[in-house]
Amino acid sequence: MAYNFVEELKWRGMMHDIMPGTEEQLAEEVTAGYIGFDPTADSLHIGSLIPIIVLMHFQKAGHKPIALIGGATGMIGDPSGKSAERNMLDEESLAKNVAGIKSQLERFLDFNSDGENAAELVNNYDWMKDFTLLDFVRDIGKHLTVNYMMAKDSVKKRFTGEDGADGMSFTEFTYQLFQGYDFLHLYQNKNCKLQMGGSDQWGNITTGTELVRRKAQGKAYAMTCPLITKADGTKFGKSEGGNIWLDKDRTSAYKFYQYWLNSSDEDSENFIKKFTFLTKEEIETLIAEHNEAPHLRLLQKRLAEEVTVMVHSQEDLDNAVKASSILFGNSTASDLKSLDEQTFLDVFDGVPQAELSKEELVEGLDMIGALAAKTNFLGSNSDARRALKENAVSVNKEKVKEDYKITEADLIANKYVLLQRGKKNYYLVNFV
Repeated sequence: MAYNFVEELKWRGMMHDIMPGTEEQLAEEVTAGYIGFDPTADSLHIGSLIPIIVLMHFQKAGHKPIALIGGATGMIGDPSGKSAERNMLDEESLAKNVAGIKSQLERFLDFNSDGENAAELVNNYDWMKDFTLLDFVRDIGKHLTVNYMMAKDSVKKRFTGEDGADGMSFTEFTYQLFQGYDFLHLYQNKNCKLQMGGSDQWGNITTGTELVRRKAQGKAYAMTCPLITKADGTKFGKSEGGNIWLDKDRTSAYKFYQYWLNSSDEDSENFIKKFTFLTKEEIETLIAEHNEAPHLRLLQKRLAEEVTVMVHSQEDLDNAVKASSILFGNSTASDLKSLDEQTFLDVFDGVPQAELSKEELVEGLDMIGALAAKTNFLGSNSDARRALKENAVSVNKEKVKEDYKITEADLIANKYVLLQRGKKNYYLVNFV
């Protein structure tokens, strides 16, 4: 196959461990490979983008990607990389989360191809729900020793109390057996020979290859990619407001775009290799151009553009760019009114606010009242008059004089008016 999956991941810095023989297996035939996704919410966040992109590269290389949603294992919780046990989910919450994740994955992978490498979505709850404990212990548990399971790093750390860990329940201890069984099931039923995941999953993945060897006398393979870290040591995928989600109802396209746009030079050089499908030559050229004029932030802009279009759409990117220019560019009232309410609030997040009654607008709210008496945006009525005389006041980005009255026609999203003094001094009035 012309597109070499392993080489592609290597130059992008997306390869951590790979089991001997994996490259040969991929060169020999179209291979089914899977990655598991945890259904802890009804949306994935950008921490899941790397496994999604790995599956996209896998399909692009002609192989068959299988996305496994852990409907059953989600009821237990993977101890890898965790210092405490996670809350377990009920069936109704899981079903909602599985449906949400499925619709997201369909945006990235081709599930409808006629070729033999069409993507497939599976849920391990489908094969685990009727498995009795006695059957599982008899048919699966006997193939792996406790010594083998205890030797895994994710287990050892919890047992020894490393990193503040507080021990491990039997429930969590069985997790690697369940994940190992997933691999065995997919090997036997889907001819799936490869499992991929983050580097913290190596122990769980190799438990699966061992189970395939012992139970099915077969040969299965493993590959992991490094966990994403930021150069400054802060957690990737988090902002002050929490997780950056792939669902724009949870994280607006504007905030999503801003997250990437605000990457450091070092991070953006790393991220553009991992989170985009630009070629090596395109990326090298872009890095060289960026280094010649870092203040133009070419890397950050291209990174934010590529990822926003991939996760959302070109239209969402265009709106995010327009919203980004509102704070600093020569935008108009119609630009403000074209934003949806959430994006508008995201753009002016942190701007001081006042709440007034819509009754104030019936006869029109005078500017002195809007700037001082009613809102305290400016310190006094005389400050307000002075600013108006200096032509320094804008309503919804358009300059106004002292005789201007704010009416319902000025409302953005039927409730907001943006006041501004000078270039950077903003105030939001919420009419209720």
